[in-house]
Amino acid sequence: MDGSNKSFFDAIPSKTAFTLGFITAVLSLGTLGFVVLGNCVLSGDCSGIQAAEADTAKTTTTTKTAAVAPTDTTVTGKVPVVDEKDHVRGDEKATLTIIEYSDFQCPYCSRFHPTMQQIMEDYDGQVKWVYRHFPLSFHPNAMPAAEATECASEQGKFWEFADTLFANQDKLSDDDYQQIAKDLGLDLTKFNDCLSSDRTLAIINADAQEGAAAGVTGTPGSFLIDADGNAQSIKGALPYASVKAMIDAALE
Repeated sequence: MDGSNKSFFDAIPSKTAFTLGFITAVLSLGTLGFVVLGNCVLSGDCSGIQAAEADTAKTTTTTKTAAVAPTDTTVTGKVPVVDEKDHVRGDEKATLTIIEYSDFQCPYCSRFHPTMQQIMEDYDGQVKWVYRHFPLSFHPNAMPAAEATECASEQGKFWEFADTLFANQDKLSDDDYQQIAKDLGLDLTKFNDCLSSDRTLAIINADAQEGAAAGVTGTPGSFLIDADGNAQSIKGALPYASVKAMIDAALE
């Protein structure tokens, strides 16, 4: 056979050809992963990826921040009505309610928290914010942090404690909870008695079970409830502009 008719891969050494093939395969897998992750980010629901990582790393949540509001806002289950046991921020008579199921160790929950704080400032009197617990099993600090906020709640400091946790998410230890309680002026004896009793676990577990029944699969998982009681799902850590658009539409 005439050497001039050889293909490119015939002309190069076998080791070089193997290396090029390996690089091509890696790049192809990377591209596929990017496409899957991009779809997850835009949909605001990465529960499938969360489940996979829970079985391997068991350290981080994967609910991504969406760039736009998701097209599917269907609520798959009934969202429990707000009652006296809930943590409510804002005017209780506000027209709209945002119920958030969240996890204190979830990085995307900490990203969504300032968005909700801004919503409360800009829609003062029009929107009330309800926080409910949804600690993910692969976040080891989520449940203890939730217990600490409930113990702070017994002394009227739930929101102050929660804000501090989200602002300092790298500090989720027993010593940190003690320091926050001290800084907030809590009675440390009562606070520690509450923590050691585990009496708030029932509240946290009930929140999580009800959230799951309502269709929450990842955190943050939120619902916008209008004046007629209709619920729209807010999936993931949507940016301020997306949440604002949903609120404005509901207020029309």
